Amino acid sequence: MPGDDDRAKSAASDQGSESGAAPAAKDEPEVDIAGTQFPSVVELNVGGQVYTTALSTLTRDNTSLLGIIFSGKSKTPPLRDTRGRYFLDRDGHLFRFILDYLRNTKLVLPEEFTEKDRLQVEAEYYRLPGLVESIRRARGGGATRGEKDSGTGSGSNRNPQQESTQKGLKTQANSSVTSKYDQSQSSNVVDSSGNGDGFITVGYRGTFAFGRDGLADVQFRKLMRIIVCGKVSLCREVFKDTLNESRDPDRGQGDRYTSRFFLKHNFLEQAFDMLQQAGFSLSSSCATAANGTSQNQNLDTESEEARWLHYNEFIFHRPAMN
Repeated sequence: MPGDDDRAKSAASDQGSESGAAPAAKDEPEVDIAGTQFPSVVELNVGGQVYTTALSTLTRDNTSLLGIIFSGKSKTPPLRDTRGRYFLDRDGHLFRFILDYLRNTKLVLPEEFTEKDRLQVEAEYYRLPGLVESIRRARGGGATRGEKDSGTGSGSNRNPQQESTQKGLKTQANSSVTSKYDQSQSSNVVDSSGNGDGFITVGYRGTFAFGRDGLADVQFRKLMRIIVCGKVSLCREVFKDTLNESRDPDRGQGDRYTSRFFLKHNFLEQAFDMLQQAGFSLSSSCATAANGTSQNQNLDTESEEARWLHYNEFIFHRPAMN
């Protein structure tokens, strides 16, 4: 019977090991979430703007928020949009500077960049202390650790002559920055007299929105988006706060041209009224034909809207006024 006792002890041991494994089983869902597999090339939707980048770029700094999310260390899986892209509810325009920093490990900003405060907020959100420090240096906001160690920062080891020299240099630097900022701001000032000549192109892609019965009833005109192209200062003067600049990659300067503006509304006549009030008149226009016609009377609403899809452009001009 000793053999039976051994078998009983062995069975009890097996049951004990099984019961001991139960807590690990409870943790399995968390492990599954954290162990999400990501492709080597990742598509991101950041605030409505789409980016494509390498997984190795996102995980280059494994202590950053992106590094934690895309290395599978996060307990919560990232959100996805309707097309399966990973979604981040942040500023899509400024995210390109976050990616550039991860790729090059240094901060490179365009001239007259005016959104350093907002970029610093984004860098802090993504937990990139190196980028935060670089932005502070670009803003002239204090000495870095290396500057303090070399005695060029605001430390107690500097003598009065060094202090005076540094203050003079800082004053000159601040004056230069202020001058550049004033120039940038002056280029964005609206010419209230409306004497600036130039062209503005307004375009839209549209169709007709049909009722549920398809061909039975045309309900209203449907515009996807009203696009605005032209000199930045003129576009800002005419459309003011109705102008959406979120898709323009080089916001700030007013003496350049862009084709990336669009309006915050879809009312074509409102855009025309604003152009007329600013002294513009229609110079030319062009349009595409609808996609096509069909004899099929059983088309669904979506197909019928695609059938009437078209694109129109209107060119407005304002002559110089003496």
